[in-house]
Amino acid sequence: MPKYPQFNSMAYKAVLAVALTGAALLTQLAQAESVRVVPAPVMDTRTKATTTETAILAGGCFWGVQGVFQHVKGVTNAVSGYAGGSKLTANYDVVSTGSTGHAEAVKVTFDPSKISYGRLLQIYFSVAHDPTERNHQGPDDGTQYRSTIFPQSAEQASIAAAYVAQISKAHVYQKPMATTIEPGKLFYAAEAHHQNFLTLNPDYPYIVVNDLPKIRDLKRLFPNDYRANAILVANSAASR
Repeated sequence: MPKYPQFNSMAYKAVLAVALTGAALLTQLAQAESVRVVPAPVMDTRTKATTTETAILAGGCFWGVQGVFQHVKGVTNAVSGYAGGSKLTANYDVVSTGSTGHAEAVKVTFDPSKISYGRLLQIYFSVAHDPTERNHQGPDDGTQYRSTIFPQSAEQASIAAAYVAQISKAHVYQKPMATTIEPGKLFYAAEAHHQNFLTLNPDYPYIVVNDLPKIRDLKRLFPNDYRANAILVANSAASR
């Protein structure tokens, strides 16, 4: 599928989403029902006394990834943004060209006494996206939609690498894992209108087809980690 036009990728996404009705919608929903929980990570963090840590994860359009983690207990904030490239190119129109090195990513702030980094990764691999898709998720194509973990510490990098290897060895998926691990990359918050997009636009066709099934899967597969009321970004500018 061709990349979205550089001049107005959001408009193209809206038109494309409207086209994904009828049989296409049924196919998407059927695929969502086949989602399964990947095994829990063998290597994980221990419960810590600190109350705040961050994880940065990319897996397709950030609307859906943000929406998933906003419904996870123990998460205190989830901000859509860009990681992997420079500050100068960290804006939606430029990132949408696929030439910046950025991935659409989500910065997840969480309480490690309530949820572990490994558990967040388990949710990420199970319902937030398809980790076997290389530079592609749903109707979205391009390196900005790659499956990538941006570890924030050496410990996170070790856990992520071990988990990808564990899932690959267990042959959880029929296709090989495509998730990359990119340490040392900075995160830049996305524009205000991209924050809380799923919650604020539940009837937007793209959200209905591609992202609301992820929320249903989270509730179905991780009932003890699911919370009904999303934790929203109150001030995206302050998150930059």
